[in-house]
Amino acid sequence: MTFNLEGLSGRISETINGMVDDLCEDKGREVERVFSVSGDAAMLTSTLVDLNVFDYRSIPYNISWYDPRTGRELTRETRKTLPRGKTLWIFNIAMEDAGNYECVVRLPSQCYKKSALLIVNHTNPEECGRPEKADQVLTNKDTGFLNCPLSDHIREVDNYSIQWYKGCEPIVKDDPLWNRFSYVNNSVTELLLVKAVIPEDHAFYTCTMTFNLEGLSGRISETINGMVDVQYCLEPKVVEPANEIIKADLGSSFSKMCRVFVPSVGNKSCTDLNWKASNNSISKIVSERIFQESQREWREEEEKGVWLERHLNFLMVEEEDFYINYTCLVSSDRGISLAFILQPTDPNYLLPIGVLLTSLVLVFTVSVVIYHRFKIDIVLSLRRMFPLLYTNTDSDGKLYDAYVAYPRLFGDGCGACGEAEMFALHMLPQVLEGRCGYRLFILGRDSLPGEGMTSQLDPEAPGSRRLTIVDAVEESMLASRRLLLVYSGSTFCSGSHSDSSSGVLEAWQSFERQTAMHRALLEGSLKVVLVELEEVSPTQLTLFPESVRHLRERQGAVCWWKSSRGLRCGRWGEEEEVEEKRGELASSPLSSPSLSLSSRFWKELRYYMPVRGTRTR
Repeated sequence: MTFNLEGLSGRISETINGMVDDLCEDKGREVERVFSVSGDAAMLTSTLVDLNVFDYRSIPYNISWYDPRTGRELTRETRKTLPRGKTLWIFNIAMEDAGNYECVVRLPSQCYKKSALLIVNHTNPEECGRPEKADQVLTNKDTGFLNCPLSDHIREVDNYSIQWYKGCEPIVKDDPLWNRFSYVNNSVTELLLVKAVIPEDHAFYTCTMTFNLEGLSGRISETINGMVDVQYCLEPKVVEPANEIIKADLGSSFSKMCRVFVPSVGNKSCTDLNWKASNNSISKIVSERIFQESQREWREEEEKGVWLERHLNFLMVEEEDFYINYTCLVSSDRGISLAFILQPTDPNYLLPIGVLLTSLVLVFTVSVVIYHRFKIDIVLSLRRMFPLLYTNTDSDGKLYDAYVAYPRLFGDGCGACGEAEMFALHMLPQVLEGRCGYRLFILGRDSLPGEGMTSQLDPEAPGSRRLTIVDAVEESMLASRRLLLVYSGSTFCSGSHSDSSSGVLEAWQSFERQTAMHRALLEGSLKVVLVELEEVSPTQLTLFPESVRHLRERQGAVCWWKSSRGLRCGRWGEEEEVEEKRGELASSPLSSPSLSLSSRFWKELRYYMPVRGTRTR
């Protein structure tokens, strides 16, 4: 007697599995049915691995697939089926493969089972595509997309390729005949883009995926009924608001319009407007402080579209209304929204800014005027009150604070020369040396015998005298910090002087003045202060040496004639009168207005004199 061991083993396994399955909790059948045709592949999916069934995150489990008709567990050995966890792939489907397939999930102490239905349809030889079709809508004259319904399958396979068909014709990439159609891959979603849709695009479109999965090859197709809607609404165009910031006055009323144009054909209503504040709907009750009015709609045939408007009203703007997004939500199948933010109006800064600028200009102008008018007084006060701010000049190697240069008088001299000599020999030392403590070098007063200038007889011109300027003049200038150049209006008008006076002036101008101007203008080693005794007329000024005119124009002169009292400079024409006035000035008391330190002339002269500071270097 012989036994068929393989058959006996199979029947025993089926019996055991059947007994186990009978002990599992039956969850019924999957809601979603799977449709296929002969020759295609199909993917069945179980929903047992779900938190509503058991906590698969913490409880171990295993999944098995069975064919209830035979009771056998399905494996990949036959290359007909491929169980992959909660999915079951069936390849090269035949009509007899239709039916239920059972998924069993086993836990350590429990198990569940649920069946999935596979329906295999007959194909119509006269039709291309699949019997089961899903509807998708394209909008006339717009750009639309058809979505291939195989996204779940694409996520599972190793690799794949997509081919689209319109009816029975394959849509070929980069073919001019199909230039309005494009393949679009959006992550795991395959799309067919259709540009400028026309009514003739109403057709059946088939999406066929050829794939490989764990060494097995297959093909799955889905057919779409692509319908063209001739009554359509295109993407709304929001005119206002425009994602803007709007300012409003606190306590005022305010209104904002949402205006939208919807390109459309036919009487199809496809758009609705609604105002929201920070994603909260705004009331439509007009008695509320903030409310939106009813939507207003009208059609303009020449523009082939519909205009929509809805107002947002604030009866009174309050503080809480500011800095909030007020959004006009355009509800349509192509939904869009734009917003605005309400902010308080900027305060009026023009008036305070204008007052501030005017005040600054006024203060600056007054400060400039005061400084220009009282500059000398301010500087002299600072020197007197804060001597530590200024460096002591005693260690600079200079012996004198100023060298006094003036036209000297010999014999029958002119009155102007006598006035200058009298001013230099008596009045300057009386104030600058006697009251201010400065050290002056005055040629003729401070030169030793044999120095300075000597008077000699000219053997070729008996009775005449000539002036000799020696090196002591230059040495005295080098030892001085300033040079005071004293002159009157007729000092440089040599043509109006006597012969002897002209000789004196010529000697003075040829050395003393030229040396001073050279050091002041070229070397910059000596600062020259011009002391003008009388007002100079334009005619007299033209006769001045060019260097003196240049210095006078550049820095000005300290004018004695502006503050002197009594006789004015240049009016002493006779020798006797000069001698008389020289005596008067020499004995003039310190309280005389002409000798007072508070007079403008002496303040200005002291301003240009060296600073007598106490700070050491």
